[in-house]
This record gives sequence, C-alpha cells and structure tokens, in this order.
Amino acid sequence: MQEILSATSFIAIYGLSYGVVLFLISIGLVVTMGLMRVVNMAHGVFAAWGGYIMVNMMNAWGASYYVAMVGAILVIALVSVLVERIFFFKLYGAPELEQALLTIGLAFIGVASLNLAFGPDIVAARLPAELGASIDFAGRSVQAYRLFIIAFGAAVMLVLWYIFDRTSFGARLRAAVDNRGMAAAVGINVRRLFSIAFALGSGLAALGSAIGVAVLPLEPMYPLKYLVLILIVVAMSGAGNVKLAAGVSLGLGVVDTAGRYFHPEIGSFLIYIAMLVYLMARGGKLAAVHAR
Repeated sequence: MQEILSATSFIAIYGLSYGVVLFLISIGLVVTMGLMRVVNMAHGVFAAWGGYIMVNMMNAWGASYYVAMVGAILVIALVSVLVERIFFFKLYGAPELEQALLTIGLAFIGVASLNLAFGPDIVAARLPAELGASIDFAGRSVQAYRLFIIAFGAAVMLVLWYIFDRTSFGARLRAAVDNRGMAAAVGINVRRLFSIAFALGSGLAALGSAIGVAVLPLEPMYPLKYLVLILIVVAMSGAGNVKLAAGVSLGLGVVDTAGRYFHPEIGSFLIYIAMLVYLMARGGKLAAVHAR
C-alpha cells in the first residue's frame, strides 16, 4: 500500500507540474489558432527565447529567478507586438497553408538564431534555494519547485479564465473573431485588440518556458522539439477554450508521467495514444450529432 501511495503521489505531483508547463506554453497558441484563426507554427520560438532571456539575466546580470522571469515575459511580450505587426497582421484571414509556411519558416529562423546566440548545448538554470529544496509531501520527498509550479499554474488558469470569459476584453475579442467587419463598425479597434491578444499569448509562452526551465530543458531545437506537444494540446482543446486546454494539458502531463514511471521503454508513446483515442471519440460524437 505504501508503494502505491508513493507512486500515486509522484505521478500526481510531477504529472500536474508538467501539465502546467504545457498549458502555459500552449495556451497562447490556443488563443491565436482558436480565437484569432492564425496557424502560428513559430509559437515555440517565443517560449524558447523567453527561457533563454531569463537564464541569461540570471547568469550574466545576477538577477534573481523571479525578477528574471518577469523581465523575460515583458521583453517577449513587447517584441511579439513588433513581430505581429510585421509578419502576422497580414495573415489574418489568409489561407491556412500560407500561414503555416510563413510561420514554420520563422520557426527555423528562430532555431538558427538561438543556436547562433547561445550555442548548441543544453542550457541549465539554477533554481533559488527555496525552490530547489526538498520537502515531505504526501508520504514522499518532493522538490518544492514542483509544488510551486502547480500552485502558480492554478492561479494563472483562474486569471485567464476570468479574462477570456468574464471581461469586456474577452467579449470584444470573440466578437472580432466572429465578425471582424461588424466589430470594427461598432467601434472595436480590431487591430489593437489582436495585437494585445498576440502579446498576451507570447508572454504566456515565455512564462511557461521560464517557469518550466527545469522541466523542459532549453536548447536551440526547443521551438520544434516541443511543437508536437503544443499542437496536441491545441487540437484536443478546440477553439479558444481555456478551461478545456487546462484540463487537456494536465491530463496529458499525468498520462505521460505515469507512462514513463511504469513503462519507461514505451511510456513516451502513451501521450500520442491518448490523443488518438480522444480525437477518435470526439469525432465519433460529432458524426453522431450530424447524423441526427
């Protein structure tokens, strides 16, 4: 029984913390692909640069973990506004193939820039003493960092749900997506609205990379290496559904952690099996609805 409890607590804590990191990185793409209808294959570049900026601020400038995290988020959010105005604004309403081709090109440029600026090796980040310490929790020794990620992620999820579902910003954003011309006609500044949403999504990607720097290691191939995981969350969440994206991310984190814990040799494939089962089940329900 003790072994079962120990395994369960390990999978829950480490799986949920992994899921939170996936959510924070993916939610920006859930917004841009779901609400703004933009296939942004370069989303991981903003996440990777956010993590690298945070680590560089800590190592080169001596900034604390928390100050460096905030600084990285702000830098990426501001830079993303410029990138959105130059590259993405003209993609709104463009065919999906054009969006995918341009953004995958930007992703390769991002990988090359990371390799040029920081080298090809994995970059390690030092956690503050309070997060690197181990504490007794649920019958086992757990790194405080993992519990911090879970608590912080829960707070972010609640804030995002409130912003998109309960504020005028969320209502105006949904209106602009549904009927851009009508939204502009009633006085909504659609261009500024989309720029703010894009900056928010990019900043969240940087936050996910920064807070998860010890979960998903930083390397130049980061934008492409984790792109499939990000797209899985988007595909399983649907159009701009923040609550479902949170549930999907946490579920995938737990499934992946459980698979690697019990069957390390095949555990990494379980997340893809879970995706296939989910999408097939959802497709069957949609087919049944249309048949009626």
